[in-house]
Amino acid sequence: MSVSLSHLGYKRLSKAIFEWQAADRAALLAVFIIMEVLSHWLWCLFVWWQQDALRAYVNIPLLYPLWFGITVMGVFFWVIARHLSHPTKKNNALNTWQLLLVVTYTFYIATVIVMMGYSSVFAGVTLVGGAMLGMMLIKRSYAWRLFLLQILLMLLAIVAPYFGIQLPNLRDLTAIYPAFDLHNYLTYNESMALENTIAATVFSDAALGWDSVSNLQLSTIFWRATHVLLALPKAIFIVYMFRILLLILDDSKTEILKHANQDELTQLKNRRSSLVQMKKTLLKAPDGQDFSVILLDLDWFKSVNDNYGHEAGDQVLSEVAQTLLPLLTEESIVSRYGGEEFLIVLPDTNHEQAMTVAEQLRRSIADHVIHIDSDKSCQVTASLGLYTLTNEERTVIKREYENVTQKENQSQPRPANAARFYRSRRGGKQVLTAQLPSDICQRLICIADKALYEAKNRGRDQVISANRILESEDRSITVSFGT
Repeated sequence: MSVSLSHLGYKRLSKAIFEWQAADRAALLAVFIIMEVLSHWLWCLFVWWQQDALRAYVNIPLLYPLWFGITVMGVFFWVIARHLSHPTKKNNALNTWQLLLVVTYTFYIATVIVMMGYSSVFAGVTLVGGAMLGMMLIKRSYAWRLFLLQILLMLLAIVAPYFGIQLPNLRDLTAIYPAFDLHNYLTYNESMALENTIAATVFSDAALGWDSVSNLQLSTIFWRATHVLLALPKAIFIVYMFRILLLILDDSKTEILKHANQDELTQLKNRRSSLVQMKKTLLKAPDGQDFSVILLDLDWFKSVNDNYGHEAGDQVLSEVAQTLLPLLTEESIVSRYGGEEFLIVLPDTNHEQAMTVAEQLRRSIADHVIHIDSDKSCQVTASLGLYTLTNEERTVIKREYENVTQKENQSQPRPANAARFYRSRRGGKQVLTAQLPSDICQRLICIADKALYEAKNRGRDQVISANRILESEDRSITVSFGT
């Protein structure tokens, strides 16, 4: 893949990080390096153009070898980019070319930083930006080692003056105002006194007048602006790349949550997700509300697969799922519970309302014609089991669960996974409020499943209420809390 500036948009860049081949990513890194080298080359051109005005601040004779070196490096990196992007050569000795690219760049950028006058802003942004680019576009082990090498080169450049080593520097005025670049730790007064003494020796009359101070200040402004401008493109790129990575992370998080919570075939919630939401809804339900659960199972579904094929069976499941949604409210929780079973949870819905909804669901499924192809169609029916947990029954369960849990806590040390009691203040007193059992959702579904089983036994295609079965047997709904 040929690399050009047209590839640097958001979509292209995010694809480059994750989808391009290693050689193409390395070629893209070379393109970024060429852009940085070009900014250095343009700076040299500007200084040469304004050399009469900048001669007091810049060592012009030293500018030319630096400018020549930058030009040679630009050509060198361009050759590497062309080689890596060549479709017939990009797989040959890729590791060697990557190392050649990043090692050369490391020594190049260290030289530029030293010759333009060491700046913590310029050096820091270069270190971070170069490391980020390297981590994304070449082998991470290479990027990490070159990052450490660049730190070492910067440290050597910083400590060199302590050992009497004078490195080439384009900055002609060695004293600046204020004195930020002195190689020692001095108080403000000591720094100013030393600065004035050194600065005075720069001028022929050995005096530091207002014009001299102005020259020193202009020198400082020029070099600070130089360092900021050279660091600014890479700093902008760092922020831009961080934004892209956050966007990619958000997209990935959304995709992961979608696959984790959604059934791929029916686009409904999956079993795990529906149980989690069901439990949260049940625990947060205020007093005075009933809570209904419907378990729906398609009748004779195996015959659909046997007669029409599994693709037709998938189509049936998908269309049945879409048939359910229009009949339910936004507060309802509908999911594919497993196989051809669907779980519908109806918060704040009493028994009679739930029976009405269940009957509507049954009729809608039975009336829906599923067109398998141009000359084949079928219809399916469903059996439904329903159970409504009334507010009174939920209160009883909480009370019994509280009593059992308190007895267990008194008889034995509390285990790490024991049920928690939450304290609330009522009338100035602390009241222990017991929560529902951790498996309460499974217990409600189990009761609805027994009603579903009864619907199957009675001939299918009907709704059976577990509440009415229990009433007819003349027994109250109890929940066992044994260990």
